[in-house]
Amino acid sequence: MNLERALDEYLDYLAIERGASPNTIESYGRDLRRYIDYLAGRGIEQPQQVTREAVIEYVSALQDVGLAPTSVERAVSTCKGFHRFMVVERICEEHPTADLPLPKKPARLPDVLSREQVAAMLDEANFAYVDSPAKGPRRNAVARASLQRDRTILEVLYGCGLRVSELCGLDLREVMLDEEIVRVLGKGSKERIVPIMGSAARAMGEYLEQWRPTLVGAKPTSAVFLNARGGRISRQSVHAICEKYGRIYAGREGLHPHTLRHSFATHMLEGGADLRVVQELLGHASIATTQLYTHVDRTHIRMVYLEAHPRARRR
Repeated sequence: MNLERALDEYLDYLAIERGASPNTIESYGRDLRRYIDYLAGRGIEQPQQVTREAVIEYVSALQDVGLAPTSVERAVSTCKGFHRFMVVERICEEHPTADLPLPKKPARLPDVLSREQVAAMLDEANFAYVDSPAKGPRRNAVARASLQRDRTILEVLYGCGLRVSELCGLDLREVMLDEEIVRVLGKGSKERIVPIMGSAARAMGEYLEQWRPTLVGAKPTSAVFLNARGGRISRQSVHAICEKYGRIYAGREGLHPHTLRHSFATHMLEGGADLRVVQELLGHASIATTQLYTHVDRTHIRMVYLEAHPRARRR
């Protein structure tokens, strides 16, 4: 049985035995026909003729033509499934892709704001509220409190490097301003202690003392950040807050809360913080995750070098 016939049987198996959708079968068929055509161009038409080296060359060819990393990964995964099927069905004995690793995706550099963008967004003048007679005293009070809550959320996301879920989950007992720390429950229910200092601590203190009581509803809650109805603020609301102030004051469309966390880490490293300390502050289980920020820091270092060194631009 040649590879073409084996492919027909494999696609029948996916449709009948695995219940794969027509779109999935079409996608697999397209990837595998391209694979078989490549092998045929090198005189390989029988399953037993396929070698590990031939598969590696095929993967390299996909990368050379500029196929997206995710598409290359999918193509390799599809080839592995095809060869596994041929071994199980005893169409051939060799499995040339058995120990072939999936190509690694290139690490995406984190999106960050500049220090100037952060400063523009957190400027206290942005959070000045003018009462409207039409709204009435209660609605004006809630609007003022909500505005200062928004400011505190942005300050804490950037000042403490929290994930949005960590921020939404904060309870009053976990904020210890006298000790300048916040106790955070991170991924995997792992607890960590994060400093809260400077403008973030000041904003938090003012919010808790002056503004949060206005937002508390009839039913008491331990949540730090509340919505206008007095309940715990949602992730969606925090996303909306970041998008609003990012668009208006930082010139950034679709600003994500995680971008403030990325900016926190990057600016800490630019300021000379130790990588291990930043890892601890972010709650990363592996320092390899934190090391991603060093790529951004190196870009900053290169720019500073080019600007500062008298012979950096000489050729």
